[in-house]
Amino acid sequence: MKVLTQTMYRTSVAMLALWPVMASAQATNGDRQGRPAAEAVDTAEIIVTATRQNTALSRVAAAVTAIRAGDIGPGGVQNIGDLQTLVPNVSIGDQFGVNRTFIRGVGLNNFDVGGEGAVAFLQNGAILARPAQQLSGFFDLEQIEVLRGPQSILYGRGATAGAINLVTARPKEELEGYARFTYGNYNAKILEAAVGGGLSGDKLLVRVAGKYEKRDGYGKNLFTGADVDDRDAYSLRGTLVAKFSDTITGTLIVDHFHEDDNNYAFHYFGPSVVPEAGLPHTALGGQTIIGYYQSRGEKVNLRNIYSDQEAINKRKGYGFTGLLDWDLGAATIKSTTAYRSFDRFQRDDLDSSQANLAGQNNYDERSRAFSQELTVNYVGDGFTILGGAMYFHEKLAGTVNVPTTNLGVLFGLPANTFDGGAYNQDGRVKIDAVGAYLQAAVDLSPAFKLTAGARYNYEHRKGVGFFRFDAIGINIPTDVSKGWSSVTPKLLVEYRPTDTTMLYASVTKGFKSGVINVGSADPAVNPETVWSYEGGFKQRFAGNRILLSGAIFYYDYSNLQVSFVNANSIVQTINAATARNYGGELELEAKVTPQFTINANASYLNAKFTDFCNAYYGAAFPARPGISYAACAGQPGLVDLSGKRLPNAPRYSVGGGFNWDIPMPNDAKLSLNGDAKWQSKVYFTEFNNRDAEQGSYLMINTGATYHAPGDRWTVGAWVKNLTNKFVIANNIIAAATYAYPRVGSLMPPRTYGATVGLNF
Repeated sequence: MKVLTQTMYRTSVAMLALWPVMASAQATNGDRQGRPAAEAVDTAEIIVTATRQNTALSRVAAAVTAIRAGDIGPGGVQNIGDLQTLVPNVSIGDQFGVNRTFIRGVGLNNFDVGGEGAVAFLQNGAILARPAQQLSGFFDLEQIEVLRGPQSILYGRGATAGAINLVTARPKEELEGYARFTYGNYNAKILEAAVGGGLSGDKLLVRVAGKYEKRDGYGKNLFTGADVDDRDAYSLRGTLVAKFSDTITGTLIVDHFHEDDNNYAFHYFGPSVVPEAGLPHTALGGQTIIGYYQSRGEKVNLRNIYSDQEAINKRKGYGFTGLLDWDLGAATIKSTTAYRSFDRFQRDDLDSSQANLAGQNNYDERSRAFSQELTVNYVGDGFTILGGAMYFHEKLAGTVNVPTTNLGVLFGLPANTFDGGAYNQDGRVKIDAVGAYLQAAVDLSPAFKLTAGARYNYEHRKGVGFFRFDAIGINIPTDVSKGWSSVTPKLLVEYRPTDTTMLYASVTKGFKSGVINVGSADPAVNPETVWSYEGGFKQRFAGNRILLSGAIFYYDYSNLQVSFVNANSIVQTINAATARNYGGELELEAKVTPQFTINANASYLNAKFTDFCNAYYGAAFPARPGISYAACAGQPGLVDLSGKRLPNAPRYSVGGGFNWDIPMPNDAKLSLNGDAKWQSKVYFTEFNNRDAEQGSYLMINTGATYHAPGDRWTVGAWVKNLTNKFVIANNIIAAATYAYPRVGSLMPPRTYGATVGLNF
């Protein structure tokens, strides 16, 4: 691996150093073909909207990946988790129905109520604040944009790792639409459809889209017989576009989603410091799924659970997004107004057995959020100016309620001693955030451009509520309020020796707001910050049919927000660490022939804590082979985790795919496609041990689709996770009350199906 690391580093440096020469040679070759550079532009190139400047993908001076509409849907990108197959240095999982997206090793490390990630998640440029809310809405999309690296100028709060923007399909003047029906294994049924067109020429356009999805579970609750990780959900969206004049256009987007199933189950992966036979629930005759299989002499299937509690998932939400675009010629003004409502209730089993040892975990979250942003772009003679201001307001309420049924056995008391009590977090948090930014770019010469800007951020949070844990006699108010401000600058230099070549270097500061967790006894958690240093290139070849991109980066993080379950079985979030991340990425997109396209990516990531002391959950238990930690200087009760890798930060990943359109009679075609992603080992906790890890794995997807003449209808078949890899998506070490078991979530098993589509 050391040789591979050195090779990647040297290759990246060499490519950056030699790129002007390579680019010059490429430009000369293009001139010999008699095509001026201006005529060689690929008109099908993706326009990235998340930059707030509608920039062509090859001209964005940052690490950006855009996923086209054709890659989104059954057999392709069906949910947020599928993005990690196509995007380098992205790792995605979920924990208890909460999206945990990591970019370059940084993401959501707070799993308490009110926790927020380090990746800004947007729909049409409007923020989706709740991580659990971000798992819905993947249908009728025009494209998905993934920006890697701090985006604090554009988005301020919560964008220290990057941003993901879902761009929904917009109506066109002519009547058009589609309907797709998919049937797959696990009795999966997916119906997706959209129709749109002009109601009054190009003055008033409308589009309506919807998706319904239902399937059986990937596993079973073998105690009750119910499915787990099943799916029963629907989503609707309506879009209205009004052209008020030649210069003013308004867009209204209304959406709604609803889920009612047993998805996002807690899966038991085994014990950590206490052997299976010594887990607390055995005092009540309890068994985990492992104990269940072992007692029968059968092979263990961890996709199943053995629990007295069903994995209930109920969530719903709706939103309104209003866009107003005003084109003044040299200047454009854009207003983005959004309101979102989100509610969810989830239940899982903390003791991971069919015995109820204070295992019923009831989790309730309610969010009402409003945001307003105004963006101004001005294009002058040799310079551009981007400015904006935003306001965000959210009312967040939530509860965590765990009845302490049978908990008395842990205290040597009658089991029902605490049956009327509970572990209970209950409260409300009001969030108000404002930001203003200004960024200017100046052409220093025909080849050099300098961009400089800064953003001012202020956020205030006020929490009211209480925390109660009857078994240890705690019942305290959790009222707290605090505000934070930060200025985040950015400096960017671009060098374009030819029309097909760009090199860039940037310095950016990122800011992730402080947190007040709902009903938490913790004090307010302060913001985390990052200084990012990045250099990269983008090179187009062969008449713009090939785009090669690369980046190297170095991050210096301070005050990282980290959550863990402490010795009192209470979720705690602290500013615990500093860290440094560095690495590199390469991406290739190539249209080899008009019918054959390929893509490939590779990444290297070295993400480690530089200063972090924390209590080790196994300190009071006998030492285990291969697991040991040095004590922190002056803090003998804590262990030194400096040098340990950040959670969800694979050191290496390599991926790629292809699409081959084979001509058929009468202008029909057969499309073959496939993609694969290999990822090295990841740890899910800061302790970097075998209790919470996922080894390296290769994920393969493939499919074939027949397109009738004129693409009037299609029929295809697809397979995802072809080799049926068992992959842990996330893993935590649960509370001391349950003797620190290993629990978490899984990626889907092998799925396959057939899709029939009708286009008009």
